[in-house]
Amino acid sequence: MKQLLLNIPAFAGATLLLVMVPGQGVAMVLKQSIMGGSKAALLSAVGNCAGIFIWSISSAIGLSAIFTRSEIAYSLLKWTGVAFLVLVSLQTAFTLRKEFGNFDLENTFTTTSWASFRLGLVTNLTNAKAAVYAVAFIPAFIPQETSLGLGIISLGAVWAMISILWNILLIWTVKKSSTYIQKPTVRRGLTALSAVGILGIAIGLAFS
Repeated sequence: MKQLLLNIPAFAGATLLLVMVPGQGVAMVLKQSIMGGSKAALLSAVGNCAGIFIWSISSAIGLSAIFTRSEIAYSLLKWTGVAFLVLVSLQTAFTLRKEFGNFDLENTFTTTSWASFRLGLVTNLTNAKAAVYAVAFIPAFIPQETSLGLGIISLGAVWAMISILWNILLIWTVKKSSTYIQKPTVRRGLTALSAVGILGIAIGLAFS
């Protein structure tokens, strides 16, 4: 457990960069914030976190039953995580051809409390990136002497906390500077920064 705690800073840094990637979850929160207001966006962000917990618990149950504490199994998880990060980086960089990068705000929005929460939950549960992250990336930060199930759930909680804090920052930013955040150059800049950061994480994980 001590080693897991020592791994949390590295995991938190990697997760922060990953949640910053302007994918469907970020686009959903921005859309809700711009079109539906701060309350709708916050409820959607909470729904997104609920989805994170569902993915983490499902991953913990499944991996605890399937994977053994072998070097081969952990190597498989590691390289799957590397491949996942490279793919996310390339996909993010590829969207730079668009005017707004990957900040596409064309998702449907709603302002009712339950529907806002449900939108965030469904957005996360239908996000293949979240599923692969829970199954392939989180285990790479769990030491072999630590319970795989407990480790996944613990790091899943860190993931959820970072996600909600980042979303709150996005909501606050939109509220204070909605005109600035909608500029194409700002969105494309964030997209490029995310792509480079994720690729750096992949390289680091490959050589770890």
